[in-house]
Amino acid sequence: MPIKTPSELFIHDLSDTYSAEKQMTRSLPRLARAATDPQLAQAFEDHLEETRAQVERIEEIAEALGLKLKRIKCEGMAGLVEETLSMVDQVQEGPVLDAALIGSAQKAEHYEIASYTSLILMAKKLGYAPAVPLLQATLAEEQATDKRLGAMAEASAIEQAEATS
Repeated sequence: MPIKTPSELFIHDLSDTYSAEKQMTRSLPRLARAATDPQLAQAFEDHLEETRAQVERIEEIAEALGLKLKRIKCEGMAGLVEETLSMVDQVQEGPVLDAALIGSAQKAEHYEIASYTSLILMAKKLGYAPAVPLLQATLAEEQATDKRLGAMAEASAIEQAEATS
């Protein structure tokens, strides 16, 4: 059924983001197991807990606004997850894989940052005031995770990967 109104678009995009977060809850444990750097593994585990809370926030938004989330699959996140898991299978375990995991995770974070930024704008324009602070909280977490991953890449992952090659 075609999307005809901004409200329908918001529901679609919120549902798509919900699917993306659910996919992340399934993939983050595998990334944590694949990471050889204990700090990176911990970062993935920490983000898994945040992601579970983000899923709950989306459910809270839908309930507060009286919206029914659609059962759709976020194809964008599915592609990012597939690409990341392919890296796990292709790259030798160790610092090079850690660097690949960081890069792949940052791609997913940037995708989520774009999604939440768009949802916040739509929520403001549509007058969905209860959604805005919840979406902003998640956006802040996604940005902090991206920053943490970037700092890890700068601090050690890339240098260690280069030293082992």
